[in-house]
Amino acid sequence: MGWLDSRHTFSFGHYHDPRWMGFGPLRVINEDRVAPGGGFAPHSHANMEILSVVLSGGLAHRDSTGTDGVIRPGEVQWMSAGHGIQHSEYNASKTEPVHFLQIWIQPDRVNAKPAYAQSFFDPEARRGRWSVLASPDGSEGSLAIRQQAWLRAVRLAAGESAEWTLDPARRYWLHVATGEASANGRELGAGDALGFEGEGGTLALSGRGETPADILLFDLPD
Repeated sequence: MGWLDSRHTFSFGHYHDPRWMGFGPLRVINEDRVAPGGGFAPHSHANMEILSVVLSGGLAHRDSTGTDGVIRPGEVQWMSAGHGIQHSEYNASKTEPVHFLQIWIQPDRVNAKPAYAQSFFDPEARRGRWSVLASPDGSEGSLAIRQQAWLRAVRLAAGESAEWTLDPARRYWLHVATGEASANGRELGAGDALGFEGEGGTLALSGRGETPADILLFDLPD
């Protein structure tokens, strides 16, 4: 689109694949790069939990609840659209691009009051260990979302490792945001993902390459 380079994990907008409409309540993971001065004009959402994870640059946000601010790397924004909210998102810089992930999760209730929160999660604090970014109850300082879902993150440099025990009663979506990693022996790069459904056992991760891998793990209801 000139000002926007957007890569879609699941069907979104003009990209439609009936085999990939989402993964459980996880409906959208868009990797967006917005050129300096570009952005999304005011538009409306309803009944969706929206998480924005900035990887580089700054994302300026404004919505109809009166919230107005900039999201920087390390920060995660939660906007619960509830019964309806209007917002806009623009690159906060006139000279540098902004690179971010926008994530949509279907809520476990409808027509709730719109809500908003934003928190900083130090990437170095999750070096080799899991950090909770979003959860149903706001555990460990995470953002409290309206779904029985957890979003965890880990940062792994080459040679560093982490594990997670999969519950076959849940489903999991692993997304590599930046860098390169290995998951149960499978090599993954930035933008790659793996889905786990009805699977137990151990998910073993390790970093590889020169750039530390930032990895997101969505723990979702079946």
